[in-house]
Amino acid sequence: MNETVNPASLKPAAAPPPPEHLQALKPLSPDEINVVVATVKADPELGPGVLFENIDLREPTPAEYRAYLDGAPLPREARVNVNHLEVRGVWQLIVSIADKAIIRRKHFPTARAGFMVEQMMSVEVNVKNDPRFIEACRKRGIADMTGVIVDSWSGGNFGHEDEEGRLISHTFSWLRVHEFGNYYAHPIEGLNAVIDVKTGEVLRVDDYPDHPPIPMTRYDYDPEFLPAPAAPLKPLDVVQPDGVSFTIKDHAISWDKWTLAIGFTPREGLVLHDIRYDGRSVVRRAAVAELVVPYGSPLYGHARQNIFDVGEYGFGKLTNSLRLGCDCLGQIQYLDAHVNGLNGEVVTIEKAVCIHEEDAGILWKHWDFRTGRTVLHRGRKLVISSICTVGNYEYAQYWYLDQAGEIEFEMKATGIVNTNACHPGQPDKYSTEIQPGLGAPIHQHIFCARLDMAVDGSGNSVVETNSYMEPYSESNPYGNAFHAVDTVLKTELAAARRADLSTHRSWKVINPNKLNHVGKPVAYKLHAPNCVTPMIQEDGPSGIRSNFIRNHIWVTPFNENERYPGGEFVANSDGSDGLAELVKQDRNVDNTDIVLWHSFGLHHVVRAEDFPVQPCISCGFSLAPAGFFPVNPSNNLPPVVNKASVLAGQGGGSCCC
Repeated sequence: MNETVNPASLKPAAAPPPPEHLQALKPLSPDEINVVVATVKADPELGPGVLFENIDLREPTPAEYRAYLDGAPLPREARVNVNHLEVRGVWQLIVSIADKAIIRRKHFPTARAGFMVEQMMSVEVNVKNDPRFIEACRKRGIADMTGVIVDSWSGGNFGHEDEEGRLISHTFSWLRVHEFGNYYAHPIEGLNAVIDVKTGEVLRVDDYPDHPPIPMTRYDYDPEFLPAPAAPLKPLDVVQPDGVSFTIKDHAISWDKWTLAIGFTPREGLVLHDIRYDGRSVVRRAAVAELVVPYGSPLYGHARQNIFDVGEYGFGKLTNSLRLGCDCLGQIQYLDAHVNGLNGEVVTIEKAVCIHEEDAGILWKHWDFRTGRTVLHRGRKLVISSICTVGNYEYAQYWYLDQAGEIEFEMKATGIVNTNACHPGQPDKYSTEIQPGLGAPIHQHIFCARLDMAVDGSGNSVVETNSYMEPYSESNPYGNAFHAVDTVLKTELAAARRADLSTHRSWKVINPNKLNHVGKPVAYKLHAPNCVTPMIQEDGPSGIRSNFIRNHIWVTPFNENERYPGGEFVANSDGSDGLAELVKQDRNVDNTDIVLWHSFGLHHVVRAEDFPVQPCISCGFSLAPAGFFPVNPSNNLPPVVNKASVLAGQGGGSCCC
């Protein structure tokens, strides 16, 4: 009875070349970075001793980009943050690459630059050489400092007078008991050095009394120290005999009906620009602009564990070089990334970004049981990904584009959970005892995506949808009626919103200037399944600095100097330029160039199974068309049957559609 529709014989085709205008959005090249560094070092005010935090492309504003698409020139410029060892503050510069000149500058005298890799490594050396720290280790039975590990955690802003005006790291320590061993199994509890990262001066060593002992049982993950593994499963290969279906030119890409440019910054890492479907714009710029990880323990210095992994350290600088056949499978296209070191030298991260295709299962299917005819389309996704390591954690970010017009973002968190010591069988209430004497504090990972929206062009608004049950009435005699109500969020304060399951609250971005086939504004809906309730006090030191986590969406008018939800300068900040403060301007966000900020993440009560290495846990969001198309845009996909699929053990296949 289940008669199928035979697929047509169609020749596979790659996507056409991406539009040439996307080349204007590519990241700075090594040569361009070198020009910027030479220009800055030649400046009389800054000089050759200047320290570089971030060098990245000064991206065009929406108005500049529209003018560029209409034929106006778009010069290549760099945005640069620099500082000095001897002088407090940060200079923010705009450098013309063609003219080799600083065309704008501003000094922020109370700002602190973020932490650079070179500085983090020097923190460990300086702390381990401090006599007070050595003595504290000796009292814990550590005679040889070789195995002591000192992790440089950002210090936040906790009102200590001796820390004012400095770039502070509040450190935590562990003990490596053998080479390549998992030192996070051996926390040195209650020992925290406080150090000025720029000068290397150890301000004090906090040595808490009555601390638990160092747990000494080994819990390794390196294969060298583990029993021989079981036989591996049989190979599962991703085979594309005709090659990939995407086309890449430099950093611009086209696939199916999608086009976009792939960017990269030292702070955010992976960025997507000018995302369009069939020539119609959807998102002007998309990136994860911040991650804050508040820990829930107030004991032994852990109250200061409230790290901003993007704003204080930089996803881009800490991005991994990926390995073929490991991080991504199939036919892979890689992009290298180029960032700056502390002295302005170019640091190249090979294979920093992975582009490939994945099978996405059934995209849609229907069996007409009256006629016996089945129509089924399997979906495919374009995947653009990168992975970074920030201390003990890995963050793997994946952007997916599908054939039904949806954009999805997934963040996978893995690595090693932060650990503390406890008396065996007596963990504190803020931690899970994951092994005898070894705890892991409860914590959260709260990300904030910055989405510069351009749904079908300029002039966007955000609409909130709430659903309500209707009471019994003459028109609702059986009590089954419920309906949805749309509300346009017209100002910044009105658009600072939290999720509400009681009304199945959702949000969509509309273009009120473009009406669809039923007379409604075209739209893209934000699907936000991973909204997190913050668990830290809003007026505490950590809550003030991370004020963007208070709401699940924020909407602001585009401002090229409002780039990050925690503010431009996050290290040891006071939170005064975070989103919660910016939106107090209560500017108009109706029918204009808007930025949609979405906070989402993970609430992590640690399991024993999260150690010694945590299996990936995921969170994310998606943007799905909602009246953007007149019908399902994947309705007329070519009918394709995968001829490589066979019956297990028999070698024969069968047709599915």
